[in-house]
Amino acid sequence: MQTSPSIPGRRALRVATGTALTLAISFALAFPIPVIAPVLAVFLLGTQNRPLSLKAALALALVVALTTGSGLLLVPVLRYYAFAGVLLVGLCLFLAFRAGLRGGNNLVATFLAAGLTMITAAGVADQQLAATVVGALIKGLLLAVLVSIVSHALFPEPGAAVADAKPAARVLPQETASRIALQAALVVMPAWLLAMSDPASYMPVIMKSVSLGRQSCTTSARGAARELLGSTALGGLLAVAFWFALRLFVNIWMFYLWMLLFGLLVARKLYRIRPTRYSPGFWLNSLVTMIILLGQSVQDSVAGKDVYRAFAVRMALFLAVTAYACLMLQIVERFAQRGAAVPRRNTP
Repeated sequence: MQTSPSIPGRRALRVATGTALTLAISFALAFPIPVIAPVLAVFLLGTQNRPLSLKAALALALVVALTTGSGLLLVPVLRYYAFAGVLLVGLCLFLAFRAGLRGGNNLVATFLAAGLTMITAAGVADQQLAATVVGALIKGLLLAVLVSIVSHALFPEPGAAVADAKPAARVLPQETASRIALQAALVVMPAWLLAMSDPASYMPVIMKSVSLGRQSCTTSARGAARELLGSTALGGLLAVAFWFALRLFVNIWMFYLWMLLFGLLVARKLYRIRPTRYSPGFWLNSLVTMIILLGQSVQDSVAGKDVYRAFAVRMALFLAVTAYACLMLQIVERFAQRGAAVPRRNTP
């Protein structure tokens, strides 16, 4: 007698299958930035336990329009009024992260932050590169949404679980949400500023910093080093293991199968089929880091670059960005504690 997988098992299969399928299709179709689609698929499948509703699909379409429109409109401001443009991008990042913390859709906030930073960084360097990034974002999102629908059809939630699949969004107090959103924006900004000098080389760093900004919203300063640095280091180790496994048989089918295997290994931890002391955000960030590093290494190999040297440089940048994120968490939280400790004067 066959038994169907448990609810965590279904979700693990859904994340692994959807991510592997998105990765294989994006590389097979030679998308401009092929790692965007699988990263978005991880966020879609790892944070949503039900298929996108019509309202959510329309919201994502609106986010695409806002992201591309605002990103392209900010490019002339950054070129001719650099300081004002940087402040505007920082303000937009702050508002995007705060909206997610105040009960909005965190996935929408993440996509808005990623799109805004990637488009503006590319647009300052080259208008054609900005158009390429816009096309990559639209294609990546469409593919991630389609694969998400297929994955939910293959591994649907049981009827009882669907009703509880998406709990009410946690709404933080305005002061707390503003502090955490400022912290997340400060995490993303340096990587974005660095990427404007060479967007083609530093685009993966932007994607990593946005992932860190998202993760920093749910990580305390006390556990920042273990959560952020640990997940980044583990993602790098997984990417190295994946790379050497892929070298045994280099074809798109083995790319899909290896991604399926590695996705299952991480998803088992993500959904606590095999419980660990690390949070789901740790495993989600590890998977995202692995995909970014691996995808860029595959592209370096196709372009004839020195893969190992490029990986070492990229990994060092990822660790530097992560260490900076940990530092920001410590500084912002210390200022918040100091402000809370100062007694307020009673006005007569």
